[in-house]
Amino acid sequence: MTAPTTGPVRPRRPLRAPGATRSNALPAGAWWLWALGLATAASRTTNPLLLGLLVAVAGYVVAARRTDAPWARSYGAFIKIGLFVVGVRLVFSVFLGSPIPGTHPLFTLPEVPLPDWAKGVRIGGRVTAEQLLFALYDGAKLATLLICVGAANSLANPARLLKSLPGALYEAGVAVVVAMTFAPNMVADVVRLRTARRLRGRPTGGIKAVLQIGLPVLEGALERSVAVAASMDARGYGRSAQVPPAVRHTTNVLTLGGLLGVCAGTYGLLAAQGAVYGLPLLVAGLAAALAGLRLGGARSVRTRYRPDRWGARAWLVAGSGVAVAVAMIWAGGVDAEALHPGVVPLSAPVLPLWPAAAVLIGLLPAVVAPVPPSPGAPRSKEIE
Repeated sequence: MTAPTTGPVRPRRPLRAPGATRSNALPAGAWWLWALGLATAASRTTNPLLLGLLVAVAGYVVAARRTDAPWARSYGAFIKIGLFVVGVRLVFSVFLGSPIPGTHPLFTLPEVPLPDWAKGVRIGGRVTAEQLLFALYDGAKLATLLICVGAANSLANPARLLKSLPGALYEAGVAVVVAMTFAPNMVADVVRLRTARRLRGRPTGGIKAVLQIGLPVLEGALERSVAVAASMDARGYGRSAQVPPAVRHTTNVLTLGGLLGVCAGTYGLLAAQGAVYGLPLLVAGLAAALAGLRLGGARSVRTRYRPDRWGARAWLVAGSGVAVAVAMIWAGGVDAEALHPGVVPLSAPVLPLWPAAAVLIGLLPAVVAPVPPSPGAPRSKEIE
């Protein structure tokens, strides 16, 4: 009895993220939800170890999934802005004082005498280690928020983000497109005119050169932006349909009320004691705003070419950021001291284990998001 013959055994391919193409590229909204989740988590703590871990997570994901597009180079600028914010916060604490009491003086500055009506305000005086440490924690928190927003700007395609706007906001999207084309055109004209003046042996600096370059630059950039607006209008952008007045008024009430609820809920989530009412307000505001945008989209007559599809990978990326935010909010209610280390008396911050493990969930996009092509490889038109 002969054994049954079997075909060639194919080796199992490891579970890897596919290469990024036009069909599987993540929607810009998924990256923004992920980044806003990390930013929300950063707003709930002043622990420098957790803040540094959030920055490391955002930086690793940006390094792993950033393309070579022009907008992807903005992450370094946001890091520099964050460091500048920390420096400004420390300078303000040194020269304007701090309400934090301290027992470890570092140095004393000459204090400016102020009138009686300026009680509570101090310029100069004693500088303690406790007040500088408090200022460092506070500045690092704001810097981490900015860096998380910078990660979204580096990973999300702004053109695809504008294209994914709902119909009710499409007119505002047209204005944003015109505004976004104005600045790049102006920068390109500045570079072109400065190069031409340098080749002719004319100065490119000074007030006279700026005046001679400024008018042609503004004129050229404005003409290009107007040409873009005219071409968009010729294709039917911004056209609206006739809707009943009741539907229009209902849309305005739902959208305005929903946006106010989103603002109040976001403030509650960012505040120290507002997480109890912040989340219900945010959910109710989002529901009302989405209903208003849904109704408002009925008056916009337009089609969408190749709309972005939210697949499993997009939901995993967005959900990872939301999971980090929810875990950090929960940790703030369970063990607030671990998320907000004290500075009086001076003590080294401790890394809480399970909030740190929750932050690591933010690394999921570096595994599931499609892999962009290498900078040296030729770019395909499908991913633009």
